[in-house]
Formats: sequence, C-alpha cells, structure tokens
Amino acid sequence: MNDTVLIASNEGIATVTINRPKALNAINADVMQALNDWFAKGYQSVDGLRGVIITGSGEKAFVAGADIKGFTNLTAESGGQVSKFGQNTYFLIENFHVPVIAAVNGFALGGGCELAMACHMRIASTEAKFGLPEVSLGLIPGYGGTQRLPQLVGKAKAMELTLTGGMVNAEEAQKIGLVNYCVEKEELISRCMAIFKKTMSKGPLAISKAISAINAYYNIEVDGYKTEYSTFGELLISEECKEGVSAFIEKRKANF
Repeated sequence: MNDTVLIASNEGIATVTINRPKALNAINADVMQALNDWFAKGYQSVDGLRGVIITGSGEKAFVAGADIKGFTNLTAESGGQVSKFGQNTYFLIENFHVPVIAAVNGFALGGGCELAMACHMRIASTEAKFGLPEVSLGLIPGYGGTQRLPQLVGKAKAMELTLTGGMVNAEEAQKIGLVNYCVEKEELISRCMAIFKKTMSKGPLAISKAISAINAYYNIEVDGYKTEYSTFGELLISEECKEGVSAFIEKRKANF
C-alpha cells in the first residue's frame, strides 16, 4: 500500500481514502494499484470487517477523474491494458463481500464517477457533482462507466450524460437514481454509518450472498434466478440461518 490511498478502521468499518488532494484525488497508476491490492487481499488485516467507506481527501473532490498526464505515452495496446486493469479493480469493489459505500464529498468525474458507481451504494454531499467528461478528450469511459451508468439511471439518461460530457449536481443525481441520498457534508459519514448500523445487525453471510445474487442480475454469463434459489438453499441450512430463525421464533435478537 502506498500513501496515495489511506486506510483506517474502527469497529469493523474500514475507510479507504484516495489521498491526492493537490491533484483533486485524480486516479493514477499508484492509486489504482493500491485499490486493487487492498480489495484483493489487504482488507484481511482488518479484524471483523463488516463495511467499507470510500472517500476522497480534502474539501473539493471525491475523485476528479483519472490523471490525464499518464495517458500521453500510451499505445492502443497499453491503453487497453490500463482500462482492463481499472475494470478488474472496480470489479473487486463491486463484488466485495461486505457493503461498500461511496461517501462522495465533492467532484466525482470520469474514473471517480466510475469508482463511485462500482460501490454498492452512494451517499453524496450537497456539494458533490457527477459526470463522465471523457468525450471532451476524444475518449470514452474506460473503467466500466458505459456499463454501470445505464444500470443505475437507464439508457436514455446514460446516453445524455455520456455523450454530452455534462455534470449533474447531487440533488439531480439522487433524482435520477445515481445516488442513494444527498446530505449536508457534515452528515456524510454519519449517514454511511447509519446504514452500516442496520446491515451489521443482519447475518454477515446473508449480506455477502445477497450482494452476489444482486450482481448476478447484471452478469450475462450468470443465471441470476439460479444463483438466487441455489443460494437460498445453501443459506437455509447454515448455522447463521438457524440462529436467525430460532431468534425470530423465540422473539429475541439474533446473535450473528
């Protein structure tokens, strides 16, 4: 892990902070590698992990895109590899086994918007702005943006935002389904924690399997309904489910 990404944890919640405030937290190779390393295996150092918050350092940006200076010497082949590595890193986040919430504290543009969309939920401060401006550079989003944005806001709106390269503010982002909640900046982390308070009271195995089942809907190589019924059966005989059912019958709080 390098100092472009900072990790902190408290009571099972890890905070992953993109730490390039002078560059508005733009994603470069070091940031992407650090994210990949942590979500692949670095998270194992956090005891009792039950949730992750991704945010940006400083007052202006969540992540204001990719570091464009790093694109100048890329070839078609190496550029494709950069895009693929970014996609693979964001897949790790999208398929992570505990809930991941983007706490969007400012500009979330390009690769930053794509990072937020890879998270399971997005909470935006009233000062946040979202956009995919890549067409202004003669490019398209390369870290999954052309695929995830239509899933969240629908094809027509995704076409508009991508083809115009325009930005939407946090209030509009909530209206179109891009973010879950729009809150004042000082409430950003507390709203994330309120969600985690609810998820942490539920069965951790069920939470993990629910993430996988929902993601299966968007994977053309997977039968989502089959994933659901097979997972339902697996959970039904788990110790976690037995405890949950017993607690319900006995009218007590489950001890997961």
